[in-house]
Amino acid sequence: MVDVLIVGAGIAGSVLATLLGRNGFSVELFEQGSFPKEKPCGEGLMPGGVAALERMGLAGAVEGRHFYGVRYHLRHLTVEGRFPSVAGFPNSGRGQRRKHLDQALFRAATATPGVTAFTGARVDGPLWEHAGVVGVRVGGTSRRATLVVAADGMNSRIRHQLGLNIPGQRKRLGVCAHFLLASDREQPPWVDVFVSKGYELYVTPLPNREVLVAGLAHADVLTQPIHRLFYNWCNSQPTLRSRLDGAQQISPLRATSPLSGCVRAGVTRGLVLLGDAAGSVDPITGSGMALALLTAELLARYVSCNLSSNSEWLWDFERERQAFLRDHRLLSNLMLCLSDHPRMAYWLLSSVGSWPGLLSHFVGVSGGVRRLWGKQLHTSHVVCSSTA
Repeated sequence: MVDVLIVGAGIAGSVLATLLGRNGFSVELFEQGSFPKEKPCGEGLMPGGVAALERMGLAGAVEGRHFYGVRYHLRHLTVEGRFPSVAGFPNSGRGQRRKHLDQALFRAATATPGVTAFTGARVDGPLWEHAGVVGVRVGGTSRRATLVVAADGMNSRIRHQLGLNIPGQRKRLGVCAHFLLASDREQPPWVDVFVSKGYELYVTPLPNREVLVAGLAHADVLTQPIHRLFYNWCNSQPTLRSRLDGAQQISPLRATSPLSGCVRAGVTRGLVLLGDAAGSVDPITGSGMALALLTAELLARYVSCNLSSNSEWLWDFERERQAFLRDHRLLSNLMLCLSDHPRMAYWLLSSVGSWPGLLSHFVGVSGGVRRLWGKQLHTSHVVCSSTA
């Protein structure tokens, strides 16, 4: 029997495996797919996530193109929000293809002593004994562990089978594609957000003159095929249309839905849900990848201190995780409200444009380096430590 069994080798699962292996635990990591693989994603890693990679010594393996904040475009208005300078955090994010990021983190996990990784491994479901989870079934074989971590994504099989799923109330969808820019086109060091009635477009700079264009929209906009809507959205934004002039689309259009979900509980005896499997807010703030890294760090610290004790520590972890995520949920709900009311969004952007420090603060919250209010973040709050 191993110490920890992790289902899903995406960002959260691979990072957790690496950290636990470094702390001397035996880990089995199961991934249904194989790497590299594409996944619909905004592909902008915020500064809080970059700081986490730096603490782990993995920033060099991930690399990526730097961006220094977010620019919002609404009608003829453009407002820049630069990431604030906060001690212990970089003042830039990184744009990187998700297939490269996931593969780099998975390789780090497989190279870590104590970690045994399996790809092409379909986990059938959890093993439940004595009112708790004691392992999983993989291809008809039982694998047991002191702790099971389900990091198997938004549509988590483990979460569904344990009856912990709550369907999301807001019906939103995402669609994205990669483009190689023409050599004479500018690639600004910003994530550009184009806001319009019913949808938002996000443009993330990537290495090698590539960009990701991702659209988020309400499901009720589907009055015509999604690919036609996506290209119409891009063409309706003059700045984006000019940037993509002469560009080559280098990946097929990918769509995903739902974009958010809730859970009845993020932990149960013997098991932790992690990453999107633990519920997720709408990706409108672009914080998802950073939050996956930071919550994996937090769980690694709790496991390192408490795995040999009784399971009551699981609920302590869950309380701290929910407190950490509270600001991101509040900010996401605010931005979703603004996306529903473009006139209000225009008025607010016009107002904060005169107060760059205020917009920088909100961008810092989405970047994982600031709180909405109160005591500010410090890297020591989330750093993995076996003596924490």
